[in-house]
Amino acid sequence: MTQEAAYIKYFPVSWEELHRNGRALAWRLMEKAPFKGVVAVTRGGLVPAAIVARELDIRHIETICILAYRDDKTVGEVNVIKPLELENGGEGWLIVDDLVDSGITARHVREMLPNAHFASIYGKPKGLEQVDTFITEVSQDTWILFPWDQAPTFVKPIVEETRSKSE
Repeated sequence: MTQEAAYIKYFPVSWEELHRNGRALAWRLMEKAPFKGVVAVTRGGLVPAAIVARELDIRHIETICILAYRDDKTVGEVNVIKPLELENGGEGWLIVDDLVDSGITARHVREMLPNAHFASIYGKPKGLEQVDTFITEVSQDTWILFPWDQAPTFVKPIVEETRSKSE
């Protein structure tokens, strides 16, 4: 079953902003530490998990590989490519993802590790009930453009864009 994408806004995130927010997440998680290890939700959670692991001096890093979003920004059937089982349902472990959107991916991860602490940098209203800690809330109709999804490109000056629309 596929859910239609309804993104009308774009929120570009730079590498510097992602790093700053990753550090902010680590600060927020300090009171919950120490953790036995970090579980990165791939692929989006890999970079934030590395930042958080560095800041909290965590060396044990695992991954859960899961796919829900397609290239056309729709949610399809969840495909767990690499599951993860940890002792006591992940108690004492930290799950890190870049974003919790609809909550579908997070629910599957929670089923695998119900006792782990789930953290993400960004959160949308439909998915927030799935995370324990997050940094920035964005509206449900916003597509976040992460640094790995972007490339610098030429943009016409505003005056040229306005001129070409009126012609």
